[in-house]
Parts: sequence; structure tokens; C-alpha cells
Amino acid sequence: MSARNSLALRRLLDEVGPVDAVGIEERVAKYGTRSIKKNAKLFALNLAVTMVDLTTLEGKDTPGKVASLCHKALRPHDDLAIPQTAAVCVYPAMVKHAKKIVGGTAVKIASVATAFPSGQAPLKTRLAEVRSAVADGADEIDMVINRGAFLCGELDLVQDEISAVIEACGDTTLKVIFETSELETYDNIRAASFLAMRVLRPNDFIKTSTGKTSSNATLGNNQVMLEAIRDHFLATGVEIAMKPAGGIRTAKQAITFLIAVKETLGDNWLNNRRYRFGASALLNDLVRQLIKEKTGHYQAPYSFSEASGSY
Repeated sequence: MSARNSLALRRLLDEVGPVDAVGIEERVAKYGTRSIKKNAKLFALNLAVTMVDLTTLEGKDTPGKVASLCHKALRPHDDLAIPQTAAVCVYPAMVKHAKKIVGGTAVKIASVATAFPSGQAPLKTRLAEVRSAVADGADEIDMVINRGAFLCGELDLVQDEISAVIEACGDTTLKVIFETSELETYDNIRAASFLAMRVLRPNDFIKTSTGKTSSNATLGNNQVMLEAIRDHFLATGVEIAMKPAGGIRTAKQAITFLIAVKETLGDNWLNNRRYRFGASALLNDLVRQLIKEKTGHYQAPYSFSEASGSY
């Protein structure tokens, strides 16, 4: 990293303020101690279902697999009281196949782009991928930032690339993925959040992870990003949305993440326009818990269709 680039990152870190890492860990540890009563638990479970971006991002994805995923998003269980998910998330080549199933419904089509998950492709190639996904019917684009450029202090480059993707998106919602494990520190996660939010539009998202590294969404990095969203909103009035992704597999985890949202940002963020879960396995556990709350019994795991994916 050149001295000039190092200074640019240091200046941004000084501007947005440091993160009290010990304070973050102490705060998120308390979220798991909250007592959730039956009605509140039912509300949280149903809400979490509506926030799921049901995901498949594998090299062996096929139109048939994507169709199955879409049908599951539209009807997670035979019990029609269980709501639909927020979106299905697929590779750009699969957008047109998803559109055949969920097009015209409330379930959105999200597509990863910009050389996901590495982001290591020429910008013109990444922008072409975004435009192609949008043209095929994507309602939302999940992009990855150039983490190497960020860590080298090339902040103008990172921000300019986000702006270019926004332009390529048109009216399509953008989610900016940081790959938090590669940003290494809470201070860097906070700085990246502000760098992105300063060019994002209201209700665009910042997102933790691709789901392709060994460490993905944690309550800690989620909390750092929620607090950045709060501070940005208080300074600008712009409401940025949030998506933790990767490693959230149980209903208990999801409810704890929702407690973090409520206590940090309030009820205005407790909807799928402003908060999502990037997940696959999570949906089955949410449905399983809902059925248990209704019947008093757990259904066997084989009662639920698989929603395989990389999250």
C-alpha cells in the first residue's frame, strides 16, 4: 500500500470513527439472553421467512433446480399460512429461468454479479454482467466490492465502481457485498459501510458476505454494519437496508439477528425492504419451528424439501 493510499484509508477511518470491538462483542452477547414469548416468537418466525433470499449459487445449478427453488420460495410448506420468501437469489444465467416461475409475483429475483464471489474481472465485464441480469428480469443485483483495492486504500476506485454498478442497475435494487472476513477488522467494516452508503440510494443494501469463505455473517459484523446504517441515517436521513449472508442456519440465530435490528434501528427496519437473510438451510428450520408452534410437535427433517445452495 502506498503512503498516499494508506493515508486515504486512515483519513476515512478517522472520519467515521473507530469501533469499540469489546463493546460490540458484549452487546451482541446480550441479544441471545432476551426472553421471547410465544406470540412474539410466532411474529419473528413469520417475519424471518418473509426476509429470506432463498439461494442457490453452485456450478451445478440447472434450470430445473432453479425452478424447484422458486416453487419453494412461493410456497415454503403445505400450510398456506406460512408466507412466501422475499426473493430467490441465483447466478445471472439462471435469472431468465427464475422469471418463468416467480415473474409477476411478490417474490423478487436477485442475482449475484460483478464476477461474484471474487470481483476479480475488468470493470467493463462486471458491468456487462449486471446489465445482462437486469435485462433478463433481475429485480435486485448483489455485487461484490474490490476488497484488494479497499485494503490498498484505493477508496475512490471502490466508490466509483459502486457508482458505475448503480448506473448499470437503473431502477434495480443494489446490494453491496463487503466479504467482511476479508476486510479483517471491525474498523474496516465500518469504513467500507460508509464508503458504500455515501453513493447508495435509499433502500439499497449493504451485505456482509458471499457465503463462499470460511467466515460469513456474525452478530458482531452485523452489529457494526447496523450501527453504521444508524449513524448514516441520523446524519443524512437516507435509509440504507442490510443483508447478513452465510452461516445463518437456525431459527434461533435468525431471531437473535432480528433482536439486533429492533434494538439498533427500530421497527422501521423490521421488513423485507430493509432487512434480508441470505440463506437456504434457514428456511426449513423456520418452517419447522412454525409447525411446532402450531401443532406442538416437530416434523421429521425429511418432511421438508431441500433448498440447497451455498449460503
